[in-house]
Amino acid sequence: MAEDLIRYDILTQEALRGVVRKVLAEVAKAGLPGEHHFFITFVTRAPGVRISQKLLDQYDKEMTIVLQNQYWDLKVNETSFEVGLSFDGQPETLVIPFSALKGFFDPAVQTGMQFHDLGEYAENEDGDPDGEDGGEPTGGQEGPSGQPGEKVVSLDSFRKKP
Repeated sequence: MAEDLIRYDILTQEALRGVVRKVLAEVAKAGLPGEHHFFITFVTRAPGVRISQKLLDQYDKEMTIVLQNQYWDLKVNETSFEVGLSFDGQPETLVIPFSALKGFFDPAVQTGMQFHDLGEYAENEDGDPDGEDGGEPTGGQEGPSGQPGEKVVSLDSFRKKP
């Protein structure tokens, strides 16, 4: 097979991040329409991510937030978004670059996207870009409200099986 000199993989990831940027910008202006809400997974130690040390200690590698009922001050620019959320009753402001995204899912319409860090594109021998099965988060994390029992599940569990 010919070498991909155009790098469609990178172009696709950038385009999908643009979809998330556009959706969040619209929500920042007009609020969440209908039943839409979002599960957003990001790499906590990616360049440009700003979260409290407490959250970083708790979510060392990645974290999933939910934008649904209790968020505030959503601001979106070309490279990142900022949002206020409450964790264990404490308000926090998170700044998340789009380049730090790992996943975006809207359960209202069963639409999701997964992202790869551009550094993950060194393909291994079987052609899998990151050498894993997609890199989505698995359960065990508390929800944004910090309530026990709220779990974050793999995006794969929402996907329709062929």
